[in-house]
Amino acid sequence: MDSLEKRLAAAGVTTVRSGKVRDIYTWRDEIWLVASDRISAYDVIMPTPIPDKGKILTMLSAHWFTLTADLCPNHVLSYSLPAEADLPEFAGRLTRGRRCEIFPVECVARGYLAGSGWEEYRERGTVGGHRLPTGLRESDQLPEPLFTPARKNDYGHDENLTPDEARAELGEERYAELRDLTLGLYSWAAAYANARGILLADTKLEFGQEMATGQVLLADEIFTPDSSRFWPADTYQPGGSQPSFDKQYLRDYLKTLTTWNKTAPGPELPPEVVANTRAKYLEALERLS
Repeated sequence: MDSLEKRLAAAGVTTVRSGKVRDIYTWRDEIWLVASDRISAYDVIMPTPIPDKGKILTMLSAHWFTLTADLCPNHVLSYSLPAEADLPEFAGRLTRGRRCEIFPVECVARGYLAGSGWEEYRERGTVGGHRLPTGLRESDQLPEPLFTPARKNDYGHDENLTPDEARAELGEERYAELRDLTLGLYSWAAAYANARGILLADTKLEFGQEMATGQVLLADEIFTPDSSRFWPADTYQPGGSQPSFDKQYLRDYLKTLTTWNKTAPGPELPPEVVANTRAKYLEALERLS
């Protein structure tokens, strides 16, 4: 048993699992999310970490959770370690939350035509099963924001769902509730970001039902570069991909590698890519908060 495991046990902290970029624990009646410096792309965890990434994302999520608390209650209890926990490596990375049963879909809002939405539109003229006008270009703003939920997978690709599939997964009433919450939060955050010279192209949100009360809570992380596409408004030009404050810089680099087929293991990242990716995350934090 290594030092961390001993200290976790001494504090009464139980390890639940390690995800792509966050580690999950329980302590008493709380859930703990610890944001690591790991980074994933194309659903593959890269072997090279991005220094301070976990702290940057935790600070940005904390900022958004505070701002949106009146729009939707969230799971956050604290960002500080309890006195009895000797876990300095968690400092600045920890979110202590109320335990929730997370709904089995990621709630995606799209305001612009990008990523898998653009790929689907080129193939079928739809995004998330929603029929769109013909002639749209990559990165065009959509006629109105769309709710395009997906089934979340910890490993492998997330599975996009049509509205009918999502309704079957959630039930009609819950589907409508999560759709309205997602689009309301997206529209508010997009206006906030736009006032700061940033376009929020799309985002993923997670909601859960608090075990103790049954209340629906916003959970996990919100409006971070790991869960959203942020574009600088002053260089926005539809018709192609956009420079961004998110993982797109890393994805664009990985696309240049002819020796990697987008399956695990991922390639080691050169220092320049690590530094530039970190700078993108840091700029998003500074400009948005």
